[in-house]
Amino acid sequence: MIIFTTNLGDIEIELNMERAPVSSKNFLKYCQDGFYDGTIFHRVIKGFMVQGGGFTEDMQEKPTRDCIANEANRGLKNVIGTLSMARTDAPHSATGQFFINLANNDFLDHTATTNAGWGYAVFGKVSAGMDVVNKMAEAKTTSKYGHDDVPCEAIIVEKVIINKEYK
Repeated sequence: MIIFTTNLGDIEIELNMERAPVSSKNFLKYCQDGFYDGTIFHRVIKGFMVQGGGFTEDMQEKPTRDCIANEANRGLKNVIGTLSMARTDAPHSATGQFFINLANNDFLDHTATTNAGWGYAVFGKVSAGMDVVNKMAEAKTTSKYGHDDVPCEAIIVEKVIINKEYK
């Protein structure tokens, strides 16, 4: 299990190494490198998702490693409490950003190997702390430095703890 300690509380994350090995190992490597420490959940859309993993509190984007292959075609679904890789319109453009689904977002699931159908790769789930995620979802948001849906009060990842099963 991986624990994200935020200024709103702890979120425990369980990775699905078997069904999403590329995305899980990518996320784990970012955790091991301390990449997420001091980042924020920079995009919050109530009833949809909360997104983090790429920006500092002053909305500076952190440099990332190379993009990874999209594993959305491996059968995992974007349901409440799952973690998925964030990406651009290009299907295989995910790096360090991720989101936690606040709803069953089946329109984000893989439907075809086309740009429009690739979907968003699920790689883990919140095993404890959905109350914290739901608290995030209630955040009042604004536009900041060209980004919409940014929480008015920063939701900060203070530290990431990796339990021995992932070391």
